[in-house]
Amino acid sequence: MDKKKPSRTGEITVVEINSDSSLAEVVKLLAQHKILSAPVVDVKAPEDASWIDRYIGIVEFAGIVVSILHQSEKMDGSAALAFELFSESENGIGPAVAAAANGMSSPRYRSLHPESPTATSGDFFETLTSSDFYKNTKVGDISGSFRWAPFLALQKSNSFLTMLLLLSKYRMKSVPVVDPGEQKIDNIITQSAVIHMLEECAGLHWFESWGSKKLSELGLPLMKPSHIIKVYEDEPVLQAFKLMRQKGVGGIPVVASNGRKAIGNISIRDIQFLLLAPEIYKEFRSIMAKNFLTAVRSYLEEHQKDSPLLKNMVTCTRDSTLKDVIMKLDSMKIHRIYVVDGLGNLEGVITLRDIISKLVHEPRGYFGDFFDGVLPLPANSRV
Repeated sequence: MDKKKPSRTGEITVVEINSDSSLAEVVKLLAQHKILSAPVVDVKAPEDASWIDRYIGIVEFAGIVVSILHQSEKMDGSAALAFELFSESENGIGPAVAAAANGMSSPRYRSLHPESPTATSGDFFETLTSSDFYKNTKVGDISGSFRWAPFLALQKSNSFLTMLLLLSKYRMKSVPVVDPGEQKIDNIITQSAVIHMLEECAGLHWFESWGSKKLSELGLPLMKPSHIIKVYEDEPVLQAFKLMRQKGVGGIPVVASNGRKAIGNISIRDIQFLLLAPEIYKEFRSIMAKNFLTAVRSYLEEHQKDSPLLKNMVTCTRDSTLKDVIMKLDSMKIHRIYVVDGLGNLEGVITLRDIISKLVHEPRGYFGDFFDGVLPLPANSRV
């Protein structure tokens, strides 16, 4: 179950998920509220618990993707075993759940072979979503391994610069704001909220001066074309989610098999379409990236006609102004925009974090002991 708690300003609803919610319930809630992650409340915590003891972590689509990837390789290993997911370990938690709980793919596990028939077959996700694993696995098992500090949080006394640095240089997608008095999350600030704030600054002198600069003048995009993480249209869709998790990115372009032209985008939250509507892939012998884009578009045309995902792929050029890019990102409610040349060939990608990073500079020694007490992240974990 989720708990929706309006902030004192009445402008935001903080969605909290109970630790005894199933994986299936979590996917539905995240999709319903159109969010990437949510704090998990320990149902066993006493009413007067501090916020550190009240929350056990953050559940996000990225963690769910990990469990799905490991489940896929399990199925590939033996169809006869079907959903014997958990080879019991000392603590009773199987490898798929342990990997998701650690927020990483453990080297102890075999790497996913996304080309395998099981991983890409049209009925894989229908079988998965009807399994005991999907229905009965509790979010408390996969929400994370932070116990001392389940997530990095701000208080209202922290500065605006601190918030912007965490959302850019320190790669946080969102930052919870804790009310020390109530020992609860009072607000959650996202990268998207910062971009919307910038959009509302249109017309102000400082914004017009900054926003009128071309992307090329600001050194954007940051990544060279040869370094773009992408998936080709004829590759299995699970390869896209595997790459996102391995590289710590929230989305990647789908590129035509015969060149560099981007034909679509797959984001980490799109895993919801594989889990909430698996029946739409039945007609496909295999779910390749192109099949996935086609099936999702058909599904949205029938069920969510106002979805921004139905729009053509959002692009810009190196000569576009920063203001134009901010306006597109905010109006389309998307997290990245692709840079193309005059022929439509992919030249780069610009994310919300890239834009926020152009706003701020961290003074030497600025954070001091701010991060003290926060447990180190796994090497390939996303904050």
